[in-house]
Amino acid sequence: MNIIQVDRIVKEYKTNKRFHGRFGALKTLFSKEYERTKAVNDITFTVAKGESIGYLGPNGAGKSTMIKMMTGILVPSEGNLLVFGLNPHKHRREISKKIGVVFGQRSQLWWDLPVVDSFELHKHIYGISDRDYLNRLEQFTSMFDMAEFLHKPVRQLSLGQRMKAEIALALLHSPEILFLDEPTIGLDVMTKHNIRQFLRKVNVEMNVTILLTTHDLKDIEEICNRILIVNQGSCVFDGTAAELKKLHLGQCSKKIILEFNADPGTITLPHATLFKDEGIRKHFELIPSDNGEPVSITTVLNNLSCVNDIKDISIEDVGIDEVMRAAFVNYSQKDQK
Repeated sequence: MNIIQVDRIVKEYKTNKRFHGRFGALKTLFSKEYERTKAVNDITFTVAKGESIGYLGPNGAGKSTMIKMMTGILVPSEGNLLVFGLNPHKHRREISKKIGVVFGQRSQLWWDLPVVDSFELHKHIYGISDRDYLNRLEQFTSMFDMAEFLHKPVRQLSLGQRMKAEIALALLHSPEILFLDEPTIGLDVMTKHNIRQFLRKVNVEMNVTILLTTHDLKDIEEICNRILIVNQGSCVFDGTAAELKKLHLGQCSKKIILEFNADPGTITLPHATLFKDEGIRKHFELIPSDNGEPVSITTVLNNLSCVNDIKDISIEDVGIDEVMRAAFVNYSQKDQK
């Protein structure tokens, strides 16, 4: 069942045209000329219950704008947008009961009050019963290890502690959809890992639909099973990470790093491309055989002539960050054409 339907959505911003020169500022002040910018341009997609979606794109691609339209904060300029069959802007009260929102740069917690006071206020706003509130508070306190800071003022929390509290607050009323805008920005490695594990558990065990925007591609690898990519306001990809990898890197899914005792000079490997040469360290990417099938690493290494000079061999998977880099390069080249 689709709980979000986005049909040919456009969001256009109108700004005063700016003039340059000696009297440019004065002319800008009194001019009625405008410039129009499309932050979101003719985007269509649906979201089914229980999905976990990464909504990706470069800065200025319209990711946060799309999230704000789906939560009813902004109104689309054109197109149809339904969340639970309702217009988000016209039915914000009804929809707010079924969604949770976390903006990484904006807090919903009361700055000078203890964290638990914000939770209590949230309980009354959403009409959560005492029993449900205590059960969920206990559950999230345990899962997020919040006992040590639950009674501290928000202003005394670390960024990681505050983000844990933000996510727990957004889930306190048991929403069906959780919107996350840059939830791990600025966090340390361990806190990021804990938050990703928690969100994955929320999606799988509680069947909460997650729609996530992020620049940290590790978030996508560990949380999301579907990727939407937007570029210059338009949706350019909708599928899985495996499909994205195949589309932009072909069958290349492994990297081989050879470290030598001394620089062997230029070397070649069958079914592999040298993409980085550091002298004694050579970085290769596997390429498929002529029939498109992946080539085994053993076959590649057996054809290496200078194997006796090798000090170390590392074999790695091609990460999602490399896939995304290749994707953005390809989309940028298409736009320039």
